[in-house]
Amino acid sequence: MSEIKSLSEERTQLFIDLMDGKIPKRVPVVGGFTHEFAIQYAGKDLKEVQWDTTDLEASFEKVCKDFYSDLLPVSAFRMPSFYQILGSRNFVMGSNGFLQHPEVEGLRLEDYDDFIASPYNCIVEKVLPNLYSELNSDPVTRSLVMAKAFKAYTDENNNLFRIYGNLINKCSYGTVTFYAAFCEAPFDILTDQLRGFKNISLDVRRIPDKVEAAVNAVTPLMIRMGAQRFPSKYNATFIPLHMAPYLRDKDFQRFYWPGFKKLVEGLAANGLRSNLFVEQDWMRYLDYLEELPAGTIMTFEYGDPKVVKEKLGGKHIISGFYPLTLLKTGTKQECIDKAKELIDILAPGGGYFFGFDKAIITLDSVNVDNTKAVLDYVANNAAY
Repeated sequence: MSEIKSLSEERTQLFIDLMDGKIPKRVPVVGGFTHEFAIQYAGKDLKEVQWDTTDLEASFEKVCKDFYSDLLPVSAFRMPSFYQILGSRNFVMGSNGFLQHPEVEGLRLEDYDDFIASPYNCIVEKVLPNLYSELNSDPVTRSLVMAKAFKAYTDENNNLFRIYGNLINKCSYGTVTFYAAFCEAPFDILTDQLRGFKNISLDVRRIPDKVEAAVNAVTPLMIRMGAQRFPSKYNATFIPLHMAPYLRDKDFQRFYWPGFKKLVEGLAANGLRSNLFVEQDWMRYLDYLEELPAGTIMTFEYGDPKVVKEKLGGKHIISGFYPLTLLKTGTKQECIDKAKELIDILAPGGGYFFGFDKAIITLDSVNVDNTKAVLDYVANNAAY
């Protein structure tokens, strides 16, 4: 038992040093696998296990056993039960066993003014009935549906937290978490769940003042959403960044950046660190990212790691860049060589942990042996 505790403490210290701006004993390693990958990897039926999670812990444990990571490497973000109860239109289970996020319009054009006046009330009264068919009913029925869905949601999460706790203890993982809470950039929530990609692209040209007012109105709500239940400077709030790469520079400056910056700064003012998934290519926005509170965690999908290290490495914590496509198509040596290359660029001076450019979702998206080899190599060879 003392050996298990000692290993967990050693791994935890790697991340404490990382977030304190010190150079850890070695480069920390974070594997990123979704529950869909874990179920497939364990040879279970994806559609069955998501509805009856009896085998979920065993599936997760197999990933933990076979793939090196200093933090718990597998997690479940969305389970289908409560979405089905709600009659969800924004998250729909596909025939292949994966939840899909179709293009949706939760906020109608004529409801902008109500949203600007009171985002929370508008979401409850108008957006939710638009996104969830079972809530588009009389108050009594709506209340019963919401109660059932919330019960399913809490049951699923309580089971997941139990599994996480068991595996963190059993496998001696570090005890910090980069997913202590979740929220979205204000413009992203307006896009992803309220207006949709097509509509928001039209809105920024046709009604820019209302878009800007809506972003400003929802920003305090996102700060509240990103608050951690048990705040710690060694945990982080996860914020996936979606729309910025698809915007013109002037639109980014007006609609995206001000609300996003207020969000990250608002969390920091409450002692909360942000963990950003810098989706797509943000190279033209690096000077903006440099302005964010020191120690912000940034996992990059694409871009030039040398430039990112030069511009952001002295202030922020960097990860990502390792392409999953190479794990699928490369030889084992090519995959290891890529890890060496990224470590040589990003590790000097600290402020770096090893991770892939995105979470691994499907079993066929990577070569399993290559993935194991890369994680093992970094764990055993990546010193600062």
